[in-house]
Amino acid sequence: MKLNFTKYQGTGNDFILVDDREQSFPQDISIIKNLCDRRFGIGADGLILIQDHPELDYRMIYFNSDGSQSLCGNGSRCGFAFAQSLNITREHATFETTDGIHKIKSENGIIHFQLFDVSEVNQLNDQEWFVNTGSPHHIVLNEDVAALDIVSNGRQIRNLPEYSGQNGTNVNFAQLLQNGVKLRTYERGVEDETLSCGTGATAVGIVAGKLGYKSPVSIQTKGGELSVSFKYENEKFIEIWLAGPAEKVFEGSVTI
Repeated sequence: MKLNFTKYQGTGNDFILVDDREQSFPQDISIIKNLCDRRFGIGADGLILIQDHPELDYRMIYFNSDGSQSLCGNGSRCGFAFAQSLNITREHATFETTDGIHKIKSENGIIHFQLFDVSEVNQLNDQEWFVNTGSPHHIVLNEDVAALDIVSNGRQIRNLPEYSGQNGTNVNFAQLLQNGVKLRTYERGVEDETLSCGTGATAVGIVAGKLGYKSPVSIQTKGGELSVSFKYENEKFIEIWLAGPAEKVFEGSVTI
């Protein structure tokens, strides 16, 4: 089978995008793993299918590079850019993905993805937090994230027994700055550090909000800058938006 694809990246978080409106893509984990492999495949942090939806603008099905599924903030932004290129939608859309229905829009070349309200922000100790923004995120505050061994430290926390019931957790190491937050993330499903993580950036932005940072919060990832905006009302974070660029890298075809 010949598969046409387009590669997109959002602040270094890269994805294989497939027009699956005919629903012909074989959702086989081994195929997804092979396509995402950086040495023997196309190479990506994840694979995204864009499908028709009976009521909404489109459906987005997201797979991590190991074939597992989760909400992906940067992937949602890249999926929207791809849907625009297919003339499925224009400046704004409503679509269904892993955890439900979301709104998304484009303003001045920046794509804004709305996440669900967050009412639980759990402080574990002086330096650690847990927030679920559609995907689970363990957050560790650190004074010098550049010096950390992200893979070793992240993998240890990702596999803690308390997270076994939810297939582990993503792990974010955040350095609080005067003008924002510097972030490095170990992503479950990729099982490595990624250059950026949208739902992780959102979780860290929410913790920053708890610590007194004003919306929007600038999140500096290794792949570029993201922005997290929100309102905090009645002990709940509402109107949460993740904003950043989404860019086409290349397109091609491969036999699967």
